[in-house]
Amino acid sequence: MLKGIGASDGIGIGKALIFNDKPIAYDEGASEGPKAEKSRFEAAVHTFNEKNEARAERLNQIGGDGEILRGHIAMLADPYMLSQINELIDGGARAEKAVETVCGMFISVFSAADDELTRQRAADVEDIKNEMLKLLLGIEDIDLGSLPPDTILIVGELTPSMTVEMDREHVVGIVTERGGRTSHSAIISRSLKIPAVLSVENALELIPAGSELIVDGSAGEVYRDFDDSVRRRFTEIQKRYAKKAALEERYRGKPTVTRDGAVKKLYANIGSHKELEAVLEADAEGIGLFRTEFLFMDRDSMPGEEEQFEAYKTVAAGMKGREVIIRTLDVGGDKDIPYLKLKKEENPFMGFRAVRYCLANRGAYKIQLRAILRASAYGNVAVMVPLVTRVDEILEVRAIIGKLKDEFDKQNIPYKKDIRVGVMMETPAACLIADLLAEHADFFSIGTNDLTGYIMAADRGNADVSYLYSVFDPAVLRAVKHIIASAAKRGIPCGMCGEAAADPRMLPLLVSFGLDEFSVNPASVLSVRCALAALDGKACDAAAEKALAAGTEQEVLNILSSFRSEAL
Repeated sequence: MLKGIGASDGIGIGKALIFNDKPIAYDEGASEGPKAEKSRFEAAVHTFNEKNEARAERLNQIGGDGEILRGHIAMLADPYMLSQINELIDGGARAEKAVETVCGMFISVFSAADDELTRQRAADVEDIKNEMLKLLLGIEDIDLGSLPPDTILIVGELTPSMTVEMDREHVVGIVTERGGRTSHSAIISRSLKIPAVLSVENALELIPAGSELIVDGSAGEVYRDFDDSVRRRFTEIQKRYAKKAALEERYRGKPTVTRDGAVKKLYANIGSHKELEAVLEADAEGIGLFRTEFLFMDRDSMPGEEEQFEAYKTVAAGMKGREVIIRTLDVGGDKDIPYLKLKKEENPFMGFRAVRYCLANRGAYKIQLRAILRASAYGNVAVMVPLVTRVDEILEVRAIIGKLKDEFDKQNIPYKKDIRVGVMMETPAACLIADLLAEHADFFSIGTNDLTGYIMAADRGNADVSYLYSVFDPAVLRAVKHIIASAAKRGIPCGMCGEAAADPRMLPLLVSFGLDEFSVNPASVLSVRCALAALDGKACDAAAEKALAAGTEQEVLNILSSFRSEAL
């Protein structure tokens, strides 16, 4: 049995297909001269852009995130990358060599980053490099569009471009050598609901082509050389997953309510206005987190008011009265945007980011807030402020919005008069002053990803301390309960837009704590609605009382595991 990271739940049983994309060889010294090489390069870029825009559209249609591929287009349009490639060509390099050299430089820089999300961008550049080399050399991609039934794909890393071409109907499992739970491989696998195990060391060498495998995407295990009893055991588990999926589908179009009648809101998280279709298809009741920074990333200048307005308006109008919570720019930390010229910081997660950056750059911030306010005339829009640590910050944001409202009134520009302004609760400081923030916020939304990291002082991308990064640690659970209680005491709603909102182990605690709104990945909407429908408030209260009295993470997990076993 091979061990890796369980990244997408489910059981896949089938035969291994090895996708080993070997390094591309070419004659480095065969330059046709700068003019001809630049012409070849520009033609390849044009084809690259056309192919990836079409792939992005297809990826959105099948439930994936096409913005990943559009990000590739934007990366290749980066002025610095282009200037470096052209400089090498002018110096006599062949287009292939220039692309490989410059992409290699970016890969090295991203791979050496301290945080996991920046390191993942190295995989994006690797994907760009390989595709550009193939276009320049006229190499056809390996055909993943016609695969035999019950294929388990074994790859170094699942790239977005592979996903679009892949015969998804016949792929029952994915095994990779690289990638974590937040990598593109994981995100893509979960969105397509294909069981996946990532970071299986030497998988390409250890797994023979055509061998029978069982992929357990929940436990992060890959079984080889198994007997009939093991096959029967996992076949039964597979049937239970299928039965669960069929049960979840029955909740499409139904309200989100617990077994004892407590009504909840079930929203979706998105990173782009182009994900609207996925939200509607998922049957979400609103959007609890619209990440706006993706409008700003992988480009060479800031988006203007009109561009932002059109993106926000598309989602606001498309949701037809259902709430859309737009988070203002959360730049910094793991989101480096070169044209903003942010200083290199020793610890960017503790530095100049999110609302701190926005309040120090009010001109740009006002442009975003104007765009959001204008879009609010077309739907039920709310504003969420990230990384708040002081009451002053929410007061300053509200003051800016107040002045913009006055300007709009004088200019007869329509907007939602009672637009709500809330706080993303993701810092220990915000937790400790939750009662004070609740006096000035219209709602709270808990960002468990950052909140967990800050409370536990642990970077989830650092393997040496990743064991500390758990929302089930007693310290984090108590913080979550306190935030929800502070909101309830003041009479404002509290939601959660971190990954914990979709974790079935966490749901009983969140029901007991009184969470009002769950905002999850669109692919998780029906499973969360189904899980909430099975929960009874009194039973959840009993489990929560035991969990809050526990002294260790493992004790909490044991209590919740016992609760789930009794509930089944």
